Amino acid sequence: MSVLTSCSATFKLAPALVTGNAIILKPSPFTPYCGLKLAEIAQEFFPPGVVQALSGDDNLGPWLTAHPGIQKVSFTGSTPTGIRVMQSCAKTLKRVTLELGGNDAAIICSDVDIAAVAPAITTLALYNSGQVCIAIKRIYVHSSIYPQFLDAMVAFAKTMTVGDGSASDTVLGPVQNSMQYERVKALIASIETEKLNVAFGDVKVTAAQDKGYFISPVIVSNPPDDAKIVVEEPFGPVFPVMQWTDEEDVIRRANNTDMGLGASVWTRDQAQADRVSRQLQAGTVWINTHLELRPDAAFGGHKLSGVGSELGINGLKSFCNIQTIHQKLA
Repeated sequence: MSVLTSCSATFKLAPALVTGNAIILKPSPFTPYCGLKLAEIAQEFFPPGVVQALSGDDNLGPWLTAHPGIQKVSFTGSTPTGIRVMQSCAKTLKRVTLELGGNDAAIICSDVDIAAVAPAITTLALYNSGQVCIAIKRIYVHSSIYPQFLDAMVAFAKTMTVGDGSASDTVLGPVQNSMQYERVKALIASIETEKLNVAFGDVKVTAAQDKGYFISPVIVSNPPDDAKIVVEEPFGPVFPVMQWTDEEDVIRRANNTDMGLGASVWTRDQAQADRVSRQLQAGTVWINTHLELRPDAAFGGHKLSGVGSELGINGLKSFCNIQTIHQKLA
């Protein structure tokens, strides 16, 4: 979690400072020390007060967003919290950038190299135990390769050790906090309630895991589109793998969500990649990869996944007020 938290903070710190702003970094109560450490390091390079950090409980965020002395708020977090941030900022018409939740779809076409792509997709879905806004959350595999692709994903998932991050063989660590742990457990419980087919994993979070918020991966095979595991962002190590046959239909299904942060299409056919990617309703669309960002390319969400963007020229401009000066020439 610390690396991801640092990235989120630097996405805001760097453009704010480059464009001449002072900034207050407010880490989540659940995040580790790295946010405060960034502010501490910044003291060596900037005058006092230019980079500050404040830590506190859930009351601190609303105080900051409502404060009349703050002109811009850039927030990364859940969609419900982002909506509350925007509501608070609206009272003083603060400029707002919101990078919120995602339910990213990956469309796997029939011509992919299964041996190479299946492990990559599994990794990109389970990275950081699924706790990444732009992790793959929904996987659509062409029906002609679905059984083989699913088997390859399950085989790779079996090699991913869950445990203490300090152990050399650990690949997947715990869920970050108790609230999210209970939420993921409830989502996994819905798999059993809805009588969905589990291709890998156990829907019972056992008592042996009570020494930490550890949840082993769960892969759900071909659930209906209205299943809870498909509709909701899990933000944990559980995801569905569905079949598709018709290109227009799978694009419609991938877009059938209130979120639009990221999506990807996997194929060797460049024409198909271009055709599908241009129709996906997401702020970032990858071809034959996922979860990669560039500092010179805008990153933002459509729909309930955000407002505005970070990175790139647009990210810089979001920390500026545009001004036009007209002068009448003699």
